Amino acid sequence: MQAQVAALYRHPVKGFTPERLSQVELAAGACFPCDRLYAVEDGPSGFDPAAPDHVSKMKFTVLAKIPRVARARTAYDEASGVLTARAEGQADFAGDLRADPGRRGFEAWLAALLGEEARGPLRVIAGPGAHRFMDSRSGFVSVVNLASVRDLQDRLGRPVDPLRFRANLYVEGWPAWVENDWTGRAMRVGEARAEVLKPIVRCAATHVDPTTAERDIEVVKALFDLYGHMHCGVYLKVEQGGAVREGDGVELA
Repeated sequence: MQAQVAALYRHPVKGFTPERLSQVELAAGACFPCDRLYAVEDGPSGFDPAAPDHVSKMKFTVLAKIPRVARARTAYDEASGVLTARAEGQADFAGDLRADPGRRGFEAWLAALLGEEARGPLRVIAGPGAHRFMDSRSGFVSVVNLASVRDLQDRLGRPVDPLRFRANLYVEGWPAWVENDWTGRAMRVGEARAEVLKPIVRCAATHVDPTTAERDIEVVKALFDLYGHMHCGVYLKVEQGGAVREGDGVELA
């Protein structure tokens, strides 16, 4: 079954603005490049950089917990480490997240934006080595079928922005919801090869409109009421690395 990569996105800071890419180089066993490099603790998370392990998303400033996070528009320069951020009513921010002054600056900027919605104190943390702040312990690359999103919006009778689902790859060309039955299947994505690990169980982050920062659709309830599950998208494990570009083919082995 053939399809095409419609879009590629990374999320350098967990919970913040998706950044569109024209191409990426996937590596075997690794996370999507420059994805969830950083996270912002909302109070102590228990994360130990000397022994990095999975931490619940609810320990961080994420949409599932604080919808106002979507009011920030961020962009990350991988070469310099500089994060820029802007939001209505606030001065623009720019700082190097690789160094303490930049991290402290973003923490202060974000505290002003989130106000009482954050429990705090806020603290920017970086994933040491290959560690990334993923929602899943094993699903390092996420894929959303755009036909499934369209089917959901048709049945809801209102637009559903695919970016609510914060995926790495958005794919066009599959029938709606076929991906839910692909656990264990091999998949070619551009020049890379991967295994489908499992469907993605969705959370309240999808309830937030990424443009308005408002909770306006109970997506999880809608998925369960309409389809009897809470899935949208699948996680992949990259078995053989390679380049992936917009427009590349995606095919089940």
